[in-house]
Amino acid sequence: MNVTTQEIASQPDVWQRAVALAAEAGPHLTAPGERVLFLGCGTSWFVAQSLATLREGAGLGESDYWCASEYRGGRTYDRVVAITRSGTTTEVLDVLRGIPSGTRRTLVTAVDGMPAEALADDRILLDFADEKSVVQTRFPTATLALARTAFGTGTDGLIEDGRTAVTQALPAVPEGEPAHVVFLGTGWTIGLAHEAALKVREAAQGWSESYPAMDYRHGPIAVSGSRTLVWSFGPLPDGLAEDVAGAGAARYESSLDPLAQLVLAQRLAVALAEARGLNPDAPRLLTRSVVLT
Repeated sequence: MNVTTQEIASQPDVWQRAVALAAEAGPHLTAPGERVLFLGCGTSWFVAQSLATLREGAGLGESDYWCASEYRGGRTYDRVVAITRSGTTTEVLDVLRGIPSGTRRTLVTAVDGMPAEALADDRILLDFADEKSVVQTRFPTATLALARTAFGTGTDGLIEDGRTAVTQALPAVPEGEPAHVVFLGTGWTIGLAHEAALKVREAAQGWSESYPAMDYRHGPIAVSGSRTLVWSFGPLPDGLAEDVAGAGAARYESSLDPLAQLVLAQRLAVALAEARGLNPDAPRLLTRSVVLT
Protein backbone atom coordinates (compact mmCIF):
# COMPACT_ATOMS: atom_id res chain seq x y z
CA MET A 1 0.00 0.00 0.00
CA ASN A 2 1.35 3.44 -0.91
CA VAL A 3 1.95 6.09 1.76
CA THR A 4 -0.76 8.38 0.41
CA THR A 5 -3.40 5.67 0.85
CA GLN A 6 -2.23 4.97 4.40
CA GLU A 7 -2.47 8.64 5.30
CA ILE A 8 -5.92 8.94 3.75
CA ALA A 9 -7.12 5.99 5.83
CA SER A 10 -5.74 7.52 9.04
CA GLN A 11 -7.93 10.61 8.87
CA PRO A 12 -10.78 9.67 11.23
CA ASP A 13 -8.27 9.02 14.04
CA VAL A 14 -6.42 12.23 13.20
CA TRP A 15 -9.70 14.18 13.27
CA GLN A 16 -10.42 12.91 16.77
CA ARG A 17 -7.16 14.44 17.96
CA ALA A 18 -7.85 17.69 16.10
CA VAL A 19 -11.32 17.99 17.61
CA ALA A 20 -9.85 17.41 21.08
CA LEU A 21 -7.38 20.25 20.45
CA ALA A 22 -10.10 22.76 19.56
CA ALA A 23 -10.64 24.01 23.12
CA GLU A 24 -6.96 24.93 23.43
CA ALA A 25 -6.12 26.08 19.92
CA GLY A 26 -9.52 27.21 18.67
CA PRO A 27 -9.41 30.75 20.12
CA HIS A 28 -6.60 31.63 17.69
CA LEU A 29 -9.05 30.90 14.85
CA THR A 30 -12.34 32.10 16.32
CA ALA A 31 -11.02 35.49 17.53
CA PRO A 32 -14.58 36.84 17.99
CA GLY A 33 -15.07 40.37 16.67
CA GLU A 34 -11.70 40.53 14.95
CA ARG A 35 -11.24 41.09 11.24
CA VAL A 36 -9.23 38.07 10.10
CA LEU A 37 -7.35 37.13 6.94
CA PHE A 38 -6.73 33.45 6.15
CA LEU A 39 -4.07 32.66 3.59
CA GLY A 40 -2.03 29.84 2.09
CA CYS A 41 -0.86 28.33 -1.18
CA GLY A 42 -2.29 25.38 -3.09
CA THR A 43 -4.23 23.12 -0.75
CA SER A 44 -3.78 25.58 2.12
CA TRP A 45 -5.36 28.34 0.02
CA PHE A 46 -8.48 26.21 -0.45
CA VAL A 47 -8.53 25.48 3.29
CA ALA A 48 -8.26 29.24 3.88
CA GLN A 49 -11.29 29.79 1.64
CA SER A 50 -13.36 27.29 3.62
CA LEU A 51 -12.21 28.67 6.97
CA ALA A 52 -13.06 32.26 6.06
CA THR A 53 -16.51 31.24 4.84
CA LEU A 54 -17.20 29.13 7.94
CA ARG A 55 -15.96 31.77 10.39
CA GLU A 56 -17.94 34.64 8.92
CA GLY A 57 -20.99 32.42 8.59
CA ALA A 58 -20.71 31.59 12.29
CA GLY A 59 -20.99 35.30 13.10
CA LEU A 60 -17.47 35.57 14.52
CA GLY A 61 -16.39 38.53 12.41
CA GLU A 62 -15.32 39.65 8.94
CA SER A 63 -13.13 37.00 7.31
CA ASP A 64 -11.18 37.17 4.06
CA TYR A 65 -8.99 34.65 2.26
CA TRP A 66 -6.12 35.13 -0.16
CA CYS A 67 -3.70 33.04 -2.14
CA ALA A 68 -0.43 34.06 -0.49
CA SER A 69 1.36 34.62 -3.80
CA GLU A 70 -1.28 37.18 -4.82
CA TYR A 71 -1.62 39.08 -1.54
CA ARG A 72 -0.64 42.72 -1.95
CA GLY A 73 -1.93 44.25 1.27
CA GLY A 74 -4.10 47.34 1.29
CA ARG A 75 -6.61 46.19 3.91
CA THR A 76 -6.34 46.35 7.67
CA TYR A 77 -6.71 43.14 9.67
CA ASP A 78 -6.61 42.36 13.36
CA ARG A 79 -5.18 38.92 12.67
CA VAL A 80 -3.60 36.99 9.81
CA VAL A 81 -3.86 33.19 9.91
CA ALA A 82 -1.18 31.60 7.73
CA ILE A 83 -1.58 27.93 6.81
CA THR A 84 1.51 26.02 5.72
CA ARG A 85 2.07 22.32 6.34
CA SER A 86 5.84 22.53 6.09
CA GLY A 87 6.35 26.00 7.57
CA THR A 88 8.74 26.72 4.71
CA THR A 89 6.52 27.93 1.84
CA THR A 90 8.24 30.98 0.38
CA GLU A 91 5.14 32.99 -0.52
CA VAL A 92 3.65 32.52 2.95
CA LEU A 93 6.90 33.60 4.61
CA ASP A 94 7.00 36.70 2.40
CA VAL A 95 3.50 37.73 3.47
CA LEU A 96 4.22 37.17 7.16
CA ARG A 97 7.34 39.33 6.94
CA GLY A 98 5.28 42.17 5.51
CA ILE A 99 2.42 42.11 8.03
CA PRO A 100 2.32 45.51 9.78
CA SER A 101 3.00 45.89 13.48
CA GLY A 102 -0.11 45.50 15.59
CA THR A 103 -1.61 42.73 13.47
CA ARG A 104 -1.50 39.36 15.21
CA ARG A 105 0.01 36.54 13.19
CA THR A 106 -1.24 32.99 13.74
CA LEU A 107 0.50 30.02 12.13
CA VAL A 108 -1.16 26.67 11.40
CA THR A 109 1.50 24.09 10.58
CA ALA A 110 2.48 20.45 10.93
CA VAL A 111 6.21 20.83 11.60
CA ASP A 112 7.91 22.25 14.65
CA GLY A 113 10.74 24.78 14.43
CA MET A 114 10.42 25.82 10.80
CA PRO A 115 11.05 29.39 9.51
CA ALA A 116 7.37 30.44 9.61
CA GLU A 117 7.31 29.91 13.36
CA ALA A 118 9.76 32.75 13.96
CA LEU A 119 7.39 35.10 12.13
CA ALA A 120 4.27 34.20 14.13
CA ASP A 121 2.81 35.37 17.43
CA ASP A 122 0.69 32.24 17.89
CA ARG A 123 1.11 28.72 16.60
CA ILE A 124 -1.29 25.82 16.09
CA LEU A 125 0.90 22.74 15.68
CA LEU A 126 -0.78 19.72 14.12
CA ASP A 127 2.29 17.49 14.09
CA PHE A 128 0.10 14.41 14.49
CA ALA A 129 -1.40 15.27 11.08
CA ASP A 130 1.92 15.68 9.28
CA GLU A 131 2.43 13.64 6.14
CA LYS A 132 5.21 11.87 4.31
CA SER A 133 3.29 12.14 1.06
CA VAL A 134 3.80 15.12 -1.22
CA VAL A 135 0.04 15.15 -1.83
CA GLN A 136 -1.71 16.68 1.18
CA THR A 137 -4.67 14.83 2.65
CA ARG A 138 -4.89 14.62 6.45
CA PHE A 139 -3.24 17.94 7.39
CA PRO A 140 -5.85 20.09 5.61
CA THR A 141 -8.78 18.00 6.78
CA ALA A 142 -7.49 18.03 10.38
CA THR A 143 -7.27 21.82 10.20
CA LEU A 144 -10.88 21.98 9.03
CA ALA A 145 -12.07 19.53 11.69
CA LEU A 146 -10.44 21.62 14.42
CA ALA A 147 -11.82 24.88 13.05
CA ARG A 148 -15.35 23.57 12.57
CA THR A 149 -15.37 22.41 16.18
CA ALA A 150 -14.05 25.77 17.39
CA PHE A 151 -16.53 27.72 15.25
CA GLY A 152 -19.43 25.64 16.51
CA THR A 153 -20.60 24.95 12.97
CA GLY A 154 -21.29 21.28 13.61
CA THR A 155 -19.20 18.12 13.55
CA ASP A 156 -21.81 15.62 14.76
CA GLY A 157 -21.23 12.32 13.01
CA LEU A 158 -18.02 13.55 11.35
CA ILE A 159 -15.75 10.82 12.71
CA GLU A 160 -18.25 8.06 11.94
CA ASP A 161 -18.75 9.39 8.40
CA GLY A 162 -14.98 9.53 7.99
CA ARG A 163 -14.68 5.86 8.89
CA THR A 164 -17.38 5.06 6.36
CA ALA A 165 -15.57 7.05 3.68
CA VAL A 166 -12.35 5.09 4.19
CA THR A 167 -14.00 1.83 3.11
CA GLN A 168 -17.07 2.81 1.08
CA ALA A 169 -17.17 1.88 -2.60
CA LEU A 170 -16.03 4.69 -4.87
CA PRO A 171 -18.29 6.19 -7.52
CA ALA A 172 -17.70 4.87 -11.00
CA VAL A 173 -15.90 7.15 -13.39
CA PRO A 174 -17.26 7.01 -16.95
CA GLU A 175 -15.11 5.03 -19.36
CA GLY A 176 -12.97 6.75 -21.91
CA GLU A 177 -9.78 8.76 -21.95
CA PRO A 178 -9.34 11.22 -20.59
CA ALA A 179 -11.82 10.82 -17.76
CA HIS A 180 -13.33 14.15 -16.75
CA VAL A 181 -14.28 14.83 -13.12
CA VAL A 182 -16.05 18.04 -12.09
CA PHE A 183 -16.47 18.91 -8.40
CA LEU A 184 -19.13 21.40 -7.29
CA GLY A 185 -19.70 23.06 -3.94
CA THR A 186 -21.67 25.79 -2.22
CA GLY A 187 -20.63 27.98 0.70
CA TRP A 188 -17.67 26.55 2.58
CA THR A 189 -17.65 23.41 0.42
CA ILE A 190 -16.50 25.39 -2.63
CA GLY A 191 -13.04 25.19 -1.06
CA LEU A 192 -13.49 21.41 -0.72
CA ALA A 193 -14.48 21.17 -4.39
CA HIS A 194 -11.31 23.02 -5.42
CA GLU A 195 -9.22 20.77 -3.18
CA ALA A 196 -10.82 17.58 -4.55
CA ALA A 197 -10.10 18.65 -8.11
CA LEU A 198 -6.51 19.44 -7.16
CA LYS A 199 -6.06 15.91 -5.76
CA VAL A 200 -7.10 14.39 -9.10
CA ARG A 201 -4.66 16.63 -10.95
CA GLU A 202 -1.79 16.04 -8.52
CA ALA A 203 -2.05 12.31 -7.97
CA ALA A 204 -3.49 11.12 -11.28
CA GLN A 205 -2.57 13.88 -13.74
CA GLY A 206 -6.28 13.84 -14.43
CA TRP A 207 -8.68 16.25 -16.11
CA SER A 208 -10.56 17.78 -13.20
CA GLU A 209 -12.38 21.05 -12.61
CA SER A 210 -14.18 22.73 -9.73
CA TYR A 211 -16.78 25.47 -9.45
CA PRO A 212 -19.45 26.98 -7.26
CA ALA A 213 -22.43 24.80 -8.10
CA MET A 214 -24.61 27.54 -9.55
CA ASP A 215 -21.76 28.84 -11.70
CA TYR A 216 -21.28 25.51 -13.48
CA ARG A 217 -24.01 26.48 -15.96
CA HIS A 218 -22.24 29.73 -16.79
CA GLY A 219 -19.90 28.18 -19.34
CA PRO A 220 -18.07 25.17 -17.85
CA ILE A 221 -20.90 22.74 -18.58
CA ALA A 222 -20.12 23.18 -22.29
CA VAL A 223 -17.24 20.69 -22.11
CA SER A 224 -19.18 18.04 -20.17
CA GLY A 225 -20.30 14.87 -21.87
CA SER A 226 -20.39 11.10 -21.64
CA ARG A 227 -16.90 10.92 -20.08
CA THR A 228 -17.81 13.39 -17.30
CA LEU A 229 -18.58 12.66 -13.66
CA VAL A 230 -20.13 15.61 -11.83
CA TRP A 231 -19.56 15.27 -8.07
CA SER A 232 -21.52 17.61 -5.82
CA PHE A 233 -20.58 18.33 -2.21
CA GLY A 234 -24.21 18.54 -1.12
CA PRO A 235 -27.50 18.56 -3.04
CA LEU A 236 -27.45 20.18 -6.45
CA PRO A 237 -29.38 23.44 -6.80
CA ASP A 238 -32.79 23.20 -8.43
CA GLY A 239 -32.62 22.35 -12.09
CA LEU A 240 -28.90 21.58 -12.22
CA ALA A 241 -29.35 17.81 -12.08
CA GLU A 242 -31.44 18.01 -15.23
CA ASP A 243 -28.76 20.11 -16.92
CA VAL A 244 -26.07 17.59 -15.98
CA ALA A 245 -28.19 14.76 -17.38
CA GLY A 246 -28.84 16.79 -20.52
CA ALA A 247 -25.09 17.09 -21.04
CA GLY A 248 -24.81 13.30 -20.94
CA ALA A 249 -22.72 13.36 -17.76
CA ALA A 250 -22.91 11.03 -14.77
CA ARG A 251 -23.72 12.51 -11.37
CA TYR A 252 -22.64 11.64 -7.83
CA GLU A 253 -23.95 12.90 -4.50
CA SER A 254 -23.46 11.54 -0.99
CA SER A 255 -25.17 12.05 2.35
CA LEU A 256 -21.84 11.87 4.18
CA ASP A 257 -20.39 14.93 5.90
CA PRO A 258 -18.65 17.05 3.23
CA LEU A 259 -15.25 16.50 4.87
CA ALA A 260 -15.81 12.75 4.68
CA GLN A 261 -16.76 13.17 1.03
CA LEU A 262 -13.36 14.79 0.51
CA VAL A 263 -11.82 11.56 1.81
CA LEU A 264 -13.74 9.70 -0.90
CA ALA A 265 -12.42 12.16 -3.49
CA GLN A 266 -8.85 11.63 -2.25
CA ARG A 267 -9.31 7.88 -2.61
CA LEU A 268 -10.71 8.37 -6.10
CA ALA A 269 -7.62 10.38 -7.07
CA VAL A 270 -5.36 7.54 -5.89
CA ALA A 271 -7.48 4.95 -7.71
CA LEU A 272 -7.27 6.94 -10.95
CA ALA A 273 -3.50 7.24 -10.52
CA GLU A 274 -3.09 3.51 -10.02
CA ALA A 275 -5.32 2.76 -13.00
CA ARG A 276 -2.97 4.87 -15.13
CA GLY A 277 0.13 3.16 -13.74
CA LEU A 278 1.18 6.23 -11.74
CA ASN A 279 2.64 6.33 -8.25
CA PRO A 280 0.59 8.78 -6.12
CA ASP A 281 3.51 9.07 -3.70
CA ALA A 282 5.64 10.61 -6.45
CA PRO A 283 3.46 13.13 -8.30
CA ARG A 284 4.91 14.65 -11.44
CA LEU A 285 6.78 17.96 -11.04
CA LEU A 286 5.75 18.38 -7.39
CA THR A 287 7.66 18.62 -4.11
CA ARG A 288 6.52 18.62 -0.49
CA SER A 289 7.03 22.37 -0.21
CA VAL A 290 7.58 25.14 -2.74
CA VAL A 291 10.73 26.97 -1.71
CA LEU A 292 11.75 29.69 -4.18
CA THR A 293 15.28 31.00 -4.59
